[in-house]
Amino acid sequence: MKHKVLIMRCDTYDPGKIAGIITDGLAELGVRPSGRILFKPNCVIAHPDLFPHAFTRREFLEGVVLAFRQAGEDIDELAVGERSGITVPTRFCFKNAGYNEIIRRHRLKTYYFDESRQVIRKLTSPERLRDEIFVPEPLVKSNFLVNLPKFKAHPWTRLTLSLKNFVGLQDDRHRLVDHNSFLEHKIADLQEIVQPSFIAVDAIVSGQKMMLTPTPFHMGAIVMGTNSCAVDTVCSHMVHVEPRDVVHLRLASERGFGPMRLDDIEITGDFPLEEVRARCTSFEMCMEHIDDYFGAEGNLTCMVGSFPEDHSPDYCWGGCPGALQEAMHIFKMYYPDVLQTMGRTRYVVGKIEGPLNLSPDEKVLFVGDCTSWEGIIDGKTVKIESTYRSTHEIDAHRTPSNDMLLKIMGSLFSCFVNRGSRYFHAKGCPVSVATHINYLSSIGNIRNVNFDRRNLIPINLAYWHMRFGRAYKNFFPE
Repeated sequence: MKHKVLIMRCDTYDPGKIAGIITDGLAELGVRPSGRILFKPNCVIAHPDLFPHAFTRREFLEGVVLAFRQAGEDIDELAVGERSGITVPTRFCFKNAGYNEIIRRHRLKTYYFDESRQVIRKLTSPERLRDEIFVPEPLVKSNFLVNLPKFKAHPWTRLTLSLKNFVGLQDDRHRLVDHNSFLEHKIADLQEIVQPSFIAVDAIVSGQKMMLTPTPFHMGAIVMGTNSCAVDTVCSHMVHVEPRDVVHLRLASERGFGPMRLDDIEITGDFPLEEVRARCTSFEMCMEHIDDYFGAEGNLTCMVGSFPEDHSPDYCWGGCPGALQEAMHIFKMYYPDVLQTMGRTRYVVGKIEGPLNLSPDEKVLFVGDCTSWEGIIDGKTVKIESTYRSTHEIDAHRTPSNDMLLKIMGSLFSCFVNRGSRYFHAKGCPVSVATHINYLSSIGNIRNVNFDRRNLIPINLAYWHMRFGRAYKNFFPE
């Protein structure tokens, strides 16, 4: 049998209308919700003013909940769970996304995966990256996963849809493991853990270019299905992307998780694929190397060298370069002319040979464990050595903390200690978006967005609430 994917028209975020579309989709797909139902939205970051298009909208979540209450049979629990990105507490993002009102109104159980116990699941696929992977306990206990991704472009993986949304299952300590040139492989590994029982993609207003700071694109669609590969294949065609170019989709399909050809998918609904494609001819992606992306009209220039893994020697799509792009776009949300007003900064990543040819007022930020360079800066010999470890040399059981406050204090302290130096080395594999923000703020003399008055108190309250919630669950597990 072919996997079925529905593309339905929906021009507005009306919960009632969305509920009707979802109800019809459940019926056509033959899906009967029951048991412990877990809704997994994409809430990587949320703020009504600063990040309005990065997350699955509250109206979309409410519409799905309404449909499931109507169509469900023998429901034991309705819950929503997620781990937001860049170490921001999920509680902060849920509040800013408007989820808390929906959760209270519909009496949903809430699972913040940064507060949940992490459990080990074994991987058996011959193509697996690791033998085991960490996921939150509520995911393991649920028996009906509802995947609710936001339709967005992505500067690391081209698109973030159903398959990519599973990265939001992991907590801070395990999320950055293999979040480098192996990111696509990690996404494929995650598919082995659990398969969604139902998928509904929020493509009413989709996101272009970036995934944290996307520019809106009114697509006017809801995409539904029961197989992630089938859904992502159709979504790729909607925006004129060849599915094989979405590497994690190709890897997942090759492992047998679903189709990657339209001939193997039955597409139905009231919004024909060709009509969607005609609407999306101007949909913008962003898969550009940072040495081309920055430098033309600003004070940030980049040098990209070679990388250690054979499958990606020329560029690390899942690691530091993409984190730099996202970090600079976050700065631009606060300070639109940041590239012109920041101090002159040279960004160096990978193995670089030859002189840097710095201008007199230019500082250097070496980024990543794999980065290496030897040369002269201000008449002194400088040697940056690689400390890169391959995937099989890293023990996922012994990962360093990615705690928000520790990351902020650690990177700012490093910058303070080396404040008289022309160069800095930010270590990590990858160096996260959050760490990029802290180093760039110090080196480029940019006001640190972590201390913006709109965020400072709310995000710290959410942080300590998160820490208390995590401690409570450790002492009193459910």
